[in-house]
Amino acid sequence: MREWNLQADDSGNASASSTHGRNLRCWLRSRTRWLGLGSLAMLFAVEGCAMLPSAGDSAPNPAPWYQFWTSYQARFIDSQGRVIDWNDGGITTSEGQSYALFFALVANNPKLFQNILTWTQDNLAQGSLAAHLPAWRWGERPNKTWGVLDTNSAADADLWIAYTLIQAGRLWNRNSYTAMGTLLAKRIAQQEVVTLPDTGPMLIPGNAGFHIAPNTYVFNPSYLPLPVVEGLAHALPHGPWRAMAMHLPHFIKAVSPHGFAPDWVAYSPRQGYHIAPQGSNGSYNAIRVYLWAGMSNPDTPGAQRILDSVSGMANYLQSHLLPPVSEDWQTGVPSGTGPTGFSAALIPYLMQKNMKPEVHNQWLRLNADYDRADGLYGKTSHYYDQNLALFALGWVYHTIRFDRNGELKPSWSNRK
Repeated sequence: MREWNLQADDSGNASASSTHGRNLRCWLRSRTRWLGLGSLAMLFAVEGCAMLPSAGDSAPNPAPWYQFWTSYQARFIDSQGRVIDWNDGGITTSEGQSYALFFALVANNPKLFQNILTWTQDNLAQGSLAAHLPAWRWGERPNKTWGVLDTNSAADADLWIAYTLIQAGRLWNRNSYTAMGTLLAKRIAQQEVVTLPDTGPMLIPGNAGFHIAPNTYVFNPSYLPLPVVEGLAHALPHGPWRAMAMHLPHFIKAVSPHGFAPDWVAYSPRQGYHIAPQGSNGSYNAIRVYLWAGMSNPDTPGAQRILDSVSGMANYLQSHLLPPVSEDWQTGVPSGTGPTGFSAALIPYLMQKNMKPEVHNQWLRLNADYDRADGLYGKTSHYYDQNLALFALGWVYHTIRFDRNGELKPSWSNRK
């Protein structure tokens, strides 16, 4: 475990790797009364540093997020634009590509965006995202060649790519991106959306394998970020996205009877929502449900209902310092301790709920697990932890914001 670096470098300037720590300390100092921490918060204060923004700050300093994103690129993105999961044999997933594409747009880096897009199209989508859903997994085959390992799609990645392309087209005035994103969204609607009786359109997790019996499907709640679905509904009003966005709060409430979201859930008209073959845990997938709930614009219809429906995690953290690694969505029984990325993912959610001491605990976790050597979180800097933190800290530093219609409002767009 490492402390935040508050030392000066050889030139006498504060070390770049201390930026998160300086902002954390100033945020705590500015909110001594807000947190009720008294002199404890003052122990983290240093003079002359930028303040970590709160939800109400109008002109936050996004530099710490850009620094973190630069560290992520150095570790996980190669020169071709491929995102590499070093902890899983050096594979690449459509999820990783979709997130990196989104962050490149958030960072206003068209060159990196195009590199990531080109690699994704050439290696996962048979050369064209306009014509094919991307394969979800790419890596080294048993015969030592490299290529697609599983041709099935991952609908969450597909949704993020379509959304990001449409937003890039709007923000950068690139009609080709808008067209590609629109065609991909229409293909998702054709191949990864089913219509349920009395419910309407729902996103299935992939093109194959999730229609497990007649009239029985498996869903993943974390595959449906409200801002993304709302953004597609606004951009493509004739697709299934408006009805999906309207139903999403009911869906999250129905599958979270104890306030904990599941990783996977099955549905049939006879049984309703029930345990999926994958089990009843909420863990590495479900943590994103809280993340998306926290990052959603409160003015988006249904945002508050979703936030209220997953209050089990907030209740748990009132008596526990750190989040669990899993919870049984049907019994509400939690277990274990989640990794650093879980703590990061919950910060926007806890801030939206105005849970100041619980926010403080998760910031302390990030402080403790920050590695000055590589600018990442955790001793082994897992790919997934960093992505959760990039989303969460992007929201905290206002580099990632959505309007009520789901349109992306990156910090740089406000300076135009």
